[in-house]
Amino acid sequence: MPDTPQISDLFIIGGGINGCGIARDAAGRGLSVTLAEMGDLAQATSSASTKLFHGGLRYLEYLEIRLVREALREREVLLRAMPHISRPMRFVLPLDPGMTFESDTPVSKALALLMPWKKGHRPNLLIRAGLFLYDHLGGRKILPGTTSLSLKGTPEGAPLQDRLQKAYEYSDCWVDDARLVALNARDAAQHGARIMVGAQVAEARRDDGLWRITLSDGRVFRSRALVNAGGPWVGQIIRDVAHLPLSESVRLVRGSHIVVPRLFDHEKAYFFQGHDGRIIFAIPYQDDFTLIGTTDRDHHGSPLDAECTPEEQDYLCAFASEYFAQPVTRDQIAWTYSGVRPLYDDGAKTATAATRDYVLSLQADGPPCLNVFGGKITTYRRLAEHALEKLVPYFPQATPAWTAGASLPGGDFPVDGVAALIGKLLHDYPFLDHKWAGRLVRAYGTDAALILSGAGSAADLGRDFGATLTEAELRWLMTHEFARHAGDVVWRRSKLGLRLSPDQITAIGDYMSRNPA
Repeated sequence: MPDTPQISDLFIIGGGINGCGIARDAAGRGLSVTLAEMGDLAQATSSASTKLFHGGLRYLEYLEIRLVREALREREVLLRAMPHISRPMRFVLPLDPGMTFESDTPVSKALALLMPWKKGHRPNLLIRAGLFLYDHLGGRKILPGTTSLSLKGTPEGAPLQDRLQKAYEYSDCWVDDARLVALNARDAAQHGARIMVGAQVAEARRDDGLWRITLSDGRVFRSRALVNAGGPWVGQIIRDVAHLPLSESVRLVRGSHIVVPRLFDHEKAYFFQGHDGRIIFAIPYQDDFTLIGTTDRDHHGSPLDAECTPEEQDYLCAFASEYFAQPVTRDQIAWTYSGVRPLYDDGAKTATAATRDYVLSLQADGPPCLNVFGGKITTYRRLAEHALEKLVPYFPQATPAWTAGASLPGGDFPVDGVAALIGKLLHDYPFLDHKWAGRLVRAYGTDAALILSGAGSAADLGRDFGATLTEAELRWLMTHEFARHAGDVVWRRSKLGLRLSPDQITAIGDYMSRNPA
């Protein structure tokens, strides 16, 4: 007689930031949690962001005040919880007096009525007013506020075209998005959650007061509630896996980025306005590169087929070249990536105008099913809290919300403590150089010492795969962060794929297949 499947409180479909964030929150409240991800953690949307914790300055033009306020409040909560994978960053917004743009945002429409002679322009006063709101909506305590900046004869102005003389400078935060997902999954597991990667759900159906979930390999699980955090697949899961009525719809919007050799020498980022009403960022990336993005295009077809098309590459190069003194060209591109954002379909005319807010839809005709639509990486923790608010009535044993003051693994040190942590690592492991130690601290925080534990030399860390990736670190990623394949390691748990040769990446994959966790 076959074993009866163990019953969990929550079964979560999807190992992106929303699924892993909900798993962490729920497990920390004492609920039993099982999560199934069909591929790797953060394999789709959650590793393809612009790598920012930000309020969304441009969303103010769409009057998304609630979303911006929530995101701004979250920046510093998240920064304190993960000072290893997130850090404050200053953004330079050059003022271009000749910039005209096409836009049908509520603010631009109102401006056209009130100041018809300014139609097609964002007056400096309007930009400053937006930045004033940005500074004060979120209760900022750590991040410095907006300042004016001269671009003439300054490091910030050096890479830009001469016509750009003035700028505003404001604060947001950088974050390593894919590591954020992996650390949420790891923390969920440390609180008792079962995290399964390479586990595709074939069917979920209500059965005798519970959910019966069948994986494509035939394994069966039962749970008291189902959470559909399938990201771009959320609608498909409702319709084809759970066989439930679909009242909401999702809009798939592709965001693409290019990575080029470093374009400027300082550590600040740029915020550029375009003639089409859009904006892009140019951000210091992985020490030696600049990240430029993003686009907003409606996406058709499988989310796994998303790629930065030649047209999008040309668009981003041309956009950046409107500002940089030296043109950005296709032949400079070292890497591209693209992801599909599963936005809640609010009927907006364009992909750019579609809301970035999230919608949580609870279907409670029987064992509950919570469907997650939309969301942005900055608000993932609050989304998880709101998801649990909807689910807690079914689980009176659940303890209160807890994540606001809790560090992610490795993040138990002060926001300004990175340099000290690097110094300690260099002292304790003198065979490291500063760049190697810095990379380990920025990826693992205080856990870096656990990876290196007992090593008296580099040789003690085992095989050297290149770019300072050792066997000890690779084993850590396999045993603690659910990595199974080379791509999981070099493009999601790290970005060492930018520095490793194809042969080195193949060697990593060969090792992982021969030495599974």
